Amino acid sequence: MEFKHVSIMLNECIEGLNIKPNGIYIDGTLGGAGHSSEIVKRLKDGMLIGIDQDKDALKASMERLKGYDNVKFVHNNFANIKDVLLDLGIEGVDGILLDLGVSSYQLDTPERGFSYMHDAKLDMRMNRDSDITAYDVVNFYTKERLTEIIKEYGEEKWASRIADFIVKQRAVKPIETTYELVDVIKAAIPASARREGPHPAKRTFQAIRIEVNREIEILEKAINDCLDVLNPEGRLCVITFHSLEDRIVKNVFKYRQNPCTCPPSFPVCVCGKKPDVEVITKKPIVPSQEELELNPRSRSAKLRIAKKI
Repeated sequence: MEFKHVSIMLNECIEGLNIKPNGIYIDGTLGGAGHSSEIVKRLKDGMLIGIDQDKDALKASMERLKGYDNVKFVHNNFANIKDVLLDLGIEGVDGILLDLGVSSYQLDTPERGFSYMHDAKLDMRMNRDSDITAYDVVNFYTKERLTEIIKEYGEEKWASRIADFIVKQRAVKPIETTYELVDVIKAAIPASARREGPHPAKRTFQAIRIEVNREIEILEKAINDCLDVLNPEGRLCVITFHSLEDRIVKNVFKYRQNPCTCPPSFPVCVCGKKPDVEVITKKPIVPSQEELELNPRSRSAKLRIAKKI
């Protein structure tokens, strides 16, 4: 299957990066190189570093960007951005883009096991070299941990009941495929609650995917590390698709802009902690109505931008 992914808020991201022709830029979630193809067009003496943990994504982006000799491709996770730059001998960069969404390719390729719309073995690994899969989460996590994950990462009000049904079903036989899991989820959610809103399995599948790929766990440190490696005036653009992700990005930006720990009553700062970031987006940027109509998967996207002082 061709690696397809519609780039979310493409123009807003390019504008937000404020690209300099001789700058060094990182696309930390390279995907099919939709954003990157627009970044590299604006570079003359500059460099683009594309990072992705999905080898299929890297292969597709290498093909798409084969006409450029100023692109470096790295199979890694953006959470290891400091190690990536150390290996490349680069001290600082002028802009970083992170699109935290799962790609259309991953969702639409049945054998990747991400989607409740295709029958496949439970997998959901963005990096297929990783040890843990969705099968492991579903079949070996405790009921308590499953409930916690589905409630927190999926914001699913039926989390406890779904976890209970999963544990009961796997005691009969392991839950091996996406459709088997969908059937369990549908059985757990009362019929009246399934008649409205998104697909009944959507939130649970999202929660399991986040757990498998440690998406929330690594995010706070990763955002801080990205800000650390920015040169002065460098920008970080982050697209989130989940309220937990957005809250983490918002809070990291907020703290780096105002790290002072002095009580409000103090007339002057004595803690010595100085801001090193300016938040560009007071409120997150969201997709236009036109984009929502063209790409419904963008509906939960939020873009936040910060600039290194």
